[in-house]
Amino acid sequence: MTAAAQRVPQPTPADEQFGPVVRAYLGYLRAEQEVVDDRISRREISAAYYRRNSNRIRALRQMALQIARAARNDYLPELEAVAGDELNTLFESPPAPQAFHVGAVLDNTFRYLGLERAGETFYLFARLDPYEQADLIQQQRQPQPTGGAQAAKTQATNEPARTNNTQHGAAVTRPRRTSPP
Repeated sequence: MTAAAQRVPQPTPADEQFGPVVRAYLGYLRAEQEVVDDRISRREISAAYYRRNSNRIRALRQMALQIARAARNDYLPELEAVAGDELNTLFESPPAPQAFHVGAVLDNTFRYLGLERAGETFYLFARLDPYEQADLIQQQRQPQPTGGAQAAKTQATNEPARTNNTQHGAAVTRPRRTSPP
């Protein structure tokens, strides 16, 4: 067997319950962990860098598994996991983590999924697809119904939380749009 063939991440038996998209993402995370392991073994990175990246990979894996199990769909949004001091990598003006609410959309770009404590606290976000972003922008441009902003605020707060777990929110997915023939 060639060295390249040996490095191909093999799915674990637990991953077999998922479709090819989720298995590919889990394989990608395993490969990323192998890269980090290799770099620490060669002393190319510091122990702190290794711990943070290993913890980030663990947090992404936990959220991916949670989404896949809850949605029972072979789809994962683009996931981002950032520590509190890294929020400026996603946001120009980072919001305070205490203000995050599961399912809330931030900057019309990310949906907050929750936090994972994997050695340290990581805030997990799903990047909205272009269709979701366009829908949000269109909704924001439409005039408010009678009752003004207060009616819209009340309507938004009365929506049930879409979670299957009390700690973490499940990502909301919908079918892709197709253009008419």
